[in-house]
Amino acid sequence: MSTPDTIVLIHGFWVTPRSWEHWIDHYEKRGYRVLAPAYPGFEVGVEALNADPTPILKVTVQEIIESLETLIGGLGRPPVLIGHSAGGAFTQILLDHGLGAAGVAICSAPTEGVPVVPLSQVRSTFPVLRNPANRHRAVGLTHKQWHYAFTNTFTEEESRALYERYAIPASGGVFWDSVLANLRPGHQATFVDYHNDDRAPLLFIAGELDHLMPPRVQRSNASHYTSDTVTEVTEFAGRPHLLPAAPGWEEIADYALDWALSHAR
Repeated sequence: MSTPDTIVLIHGFWVTPRSWEHWIDHYEKRGYRVLAPAYPGFEVGVEALNADPTPILKVTVQEIIESLETLIGGLGRPPVLIGHSAGGAFTQILLDHGLGAAGVAICSAPTEGVPVVPLSQVRSTFPVLRNPANRHRAVGLTHKQWHYAFTNTFTEEESRALYERYAIPASGGVFWDSVLANLRPGHQATFVDYHNDDRAPLLFIAGELDHLMPPRVQRSNASHYTSDTVTEVTEFAGRPHLLPAAPGWEEIADYALDWALSHAR
């Protein structure tokens, strides 16, 4: 198999593809084609979604996965998949479906069957999960909540600037479904086959100071994989959840891509 020439960057919740802006430019300068698709309906951008969150209310995990499968399936060569937060869970699902030459899940949300829920994660997601009625709402974060969940290692000024540039509401329905996935019978939207020997190599990257998806979550998720294929975890010291924009992001971007290229199949 030839070396991947395309990188697909998959964003998480509470942000849009704009959160990858530094990585897109960085990877393009290394000579790669870089795609950072928006979820269905999210193409309108940050400002429009904050003004009218209707697309956020409508989107489902199934629709997101199907749109990514269509995009990736239409590429001439299997790409490197790099996902952040919920995008890390989607990366795992896509790899399980046979897509991608290698995958990197950065500060990944867990896939189905991972029960670890650290207290900092509970606090970070409390704005959504405190009220069951939020299942039918698009729930935004205040700057204080954003700072705790995403940018706790940034200065107040830096955090607010990123909040204004990147933050959008998230789907309460998707969050509640992910919580209930381990309680409902049968496979749910974030199911992956942890025994799939045909899955491409997967790297989890954790930020030591991540409140939303702490290292414990990454290690627990990785430990569920019992397949005969590469699954590794790397932790970066002193880093928050918003790794794509945190100081020193270049080191992480290069590490992620170099690992993926060295393990691609």
